[in-house]
Amino acid sequence: MKTDRKLKIIFGILSVGLLTTLFIKLTNVPGGMILSGLFLGGMMIVGIIIGCLILSGLLMLIFKKTSFLTILSITTTISFLAFHYQLYSPTLKIIVPNGYKGEINLILSNVKDNILTVDSNGIGYLNEWTFNKTYSRPIVEQLDGKNLDKNLVGFNPSTFFGKGKSCCVDGQQIESLSFEIVSDDKLGQKQYNSKNFMDFIDKKLVILSKQNGQTVIDSLTVTK
Repeated sequence: MKTDRKLKIIFGILSVGLLTTLFIKLTNVPGGMILSGLFLGGMMIVGIIIGCLILSGLLMLIFKKTSFLTILSITTTISFLAFHYQLYSPTLKIIVPNGYKGEINLILSNVKDNILTVDSNGIGYLNEWTFNKTYSRPIVEQLDGKNLDKNLVGFNPSTFFGKGKSCCVDGQQIESLSFEIVSDDKLGQKQYNSKNFMDFIDKKLVILSKQNGQTVIDSLTVTK
């Protein structure tokens, strides 16, 4: 019984702590349509808790000497940890040329290590895992070390990175994450300085997707 009580206290504290940090993290998660990330994530948490209640009830049939609250605290702790991982976003450190202003495009690519020192056209390359996981505001500095955080303009107030597809290479699309860097007299104002970067990308690095939205399984080397 003492062991059961200790487990209940330890996992209970862990579960509450993880739940609290989940709600904090969800305030920065992009939403969908008109719903905020906090609302959508809150619905997921409710679903997780209901699932854990059902699972804990079933596990009680196996672990009869363990209290329901102990099993519930353990299952919710594991579930909240898994949800934390799903919500994880790396904070990218992007280096841009001195004085650069305009759009930054981070291309979905087959690189092993992200190329975050962008070229003079504002182009960098992300591996597939980073591309799919990234949503948090990046750290952006010039080559000389100047921090450009105040000059960054995201897609909208709730979603920093714009995610889009550009056409076409051999009839297929290139996916990218984008945001803008503006001058000091345009702080916070989106300038829509988008440009066709297709002629400047390294086509040997890109992962292409079909125009119907189905991603090609293998990365392609494109030749003209």
